[in-house]
Amino acid sequence: MSLEQNIQVLVKDAVKALYGVEATDAMVQLQKTRPEFEGNLTVVVFPFVKLARKAPAQVATEIGEKLMADGSGLIARFNAVQGFLNLVIDDAFWVKQLEAIDAEPNYGQQPNRDKLMMVEYSSPNTNKPLHLGHVRNNLLGYSIARIQEANGWKVVKTNIVNDRGIHICKSMLAWLKFGNGETPESSGKKGDHLIGDYYVRFDKEYKAQIAELMAKGLDEETAKREASLMLEAQEMLRKWEANDPEIRALWAKMNSWVYAGFDETYKRLGVSFDKIYYESNTYLEGKSEVEKGLAAGQFYRREDGSVWADLTKDGLDEKLLLRSDGTSVYMTQDIGTAKLRFQDYPIDKMVYVVGNEQEYHFKVLSILLDRLGFPFGKELVHFSYGMVELPNGKMKSREGTVVDADDLMDKMIEDAREMNEDPEVARMVGLGALKYFILKVDPRKNMLFNPAESIDFNGNTGPFIQYTYARIQSVLRKADPRDLEISKSQDLEEKELALIQRLTEYPAVVRVAGDNFSPAVICNYAYDLACDFNSFYHDLSILNEPDAAKRALRLLLAKNVGKVLNAAMSLLGIEMPERM
Repeated sequence: MSLEQNIQVLVKDAVKALYGVEATDAMVQLQKTRPEFEGNLTVVVFPFVKLARKAPAQVATEIGEKLMADGSGLIARFNAVQGFLNLVIDDAFWVKQLEAIDAEPNYGQQPNRDKLMMVEYSSPNTNKPLHLGHVRNNLLGYSIARIQEANGWKVVKTNIVNDRGIHICKSMLAWLKFGNGETPESSGKKGDHLIGDYYVRFDKEYKAQIAELMAKGLDEETAKREASLMLEAQEMLRKWEANDPEIRALWAKMNSWVYAGFDETYKRLGVSFDKIYYESNTYLEGKSEVEKGLAAGQFYRREDGSVWADLTKDGLDEKLLLRSDGTSVYMTQDIGTAKLRFQDYPIDKMVYVVGNEQEYHFKVLSILLDRLGFPFGKELVHFSYGMVELPNGKMKSREGTVVDADDLMDKMIEDAREMNEDPEVARMVGLGALKYFILKVDPRKNMLFNPAESIDFNGNTGPFIQYTYARIQSVLRKADPRDLEISKSQDLEEKELALIQRLTEYPAVVRVAGDNFSPAVICNYAYDLACDFNSFYHDLSILNEPDAAKRALRLLLAKNVGKVLNAAMSLLGIEMPERM
């Protein structure tokens, strides 16, 4: 039973004994004691004032005296301030809490719910390498999956690869025209980087054609439509959908280069997937469902042959589902992907980790799936997160102005090497700095990325928490194992008590992070715990403490702070070095 549950039972018993009233759980309001008052927990007694027909301060005092006299030994002392009863919990209770934490190897892990959550993240296009925006997406998705597992969910981590469409054809066409047979092997480039270069090359050549046509008197929109490169790309997409063998062979070859590059980046970033879907396989399912909806009168066809959904009755607008040439759009693919996923898994909750610029898209998807008769349509969760911004503005892939994920990881590890020459430690610290800096921000907010700030060993950073963990491991390595076997002191110093109380909060923190899909909650807790430990370490001796019982207690505290820091950071996908 938790401290709060214990106090709740004791207060209800006291109210019944004092005033002859059966108090409900809702009447027993508990809150953390304000810092200007002595106490650990505060009971709000106003709900009992009318029942007792006495002044609030008198009711608080009477309940406090009853709790002290009940023989449980849980309450060491109390003070009453108006209608608030501040309770000081006996040190013996906190020592037992520490021992219980030490005895639980999976402390903070919630009971198994026997329910399945699918979390979709990454969702890259195969026309470019992963960039800083993908890094935030992947880190959020992976961490959310880890946090939900800690909350008892069975989790399937999934990825939908956007491997078809006009953007893919742009890279393919540019490679055909300007590549001269270049391959990852011949160029020494990762496959995703190589293909990304040709996506940028297409945009450069396309803009030149537009400028040329406008110089001949065409307006910009007409020039964009009539530029030969765009017309060729559109024709390539039509051939791809018609299963043209040459186009399909080229597509398969170039995509294989990209997948090899993606896999290398994912592995290095420390994220993984249980199931990968490909748009090239799911879009046909989506087209089939759209055609069924068209036949059933759910959608309509315009004169040019395109198929649309009228969502004006839902407060939205009209949504294109199939183009006039019969090719599909993202929405079509997402309908097919959702159908296949719910066929493949008994999903209880489907979570899409996708940027906030796609909020409208997922509103539409939910309505369309519901309209098509899928029972899960209304239950989809769009975890909408903010964009990563740079000091010089937004990133644009087609213009080659992105921060490449591989380059970013190289830079973070290189910066960490300046502080620690051990390559493995530098890798952990560099990537830990990157992950923590991104995940500590409220995920729903836009963020400005600052690499130099992220790798600081002081302040709210990953390296600060990693260093605290390494310091704890150093202390434990130097300790005599027999010190941990000595009976624990029950006379706690203020900073010992603060650390134990912080440790007891961890399971609730994991629950809140899961309920809110927020790794930032875990980050804030880990930072606060590390700060508490460093304050404790600065003020109180551990290994040189002459009192054996105090030394044992402090070693046990250090051991479990390390355990919880490691557990919390693992939910963020951050590795903890044993030495720094």
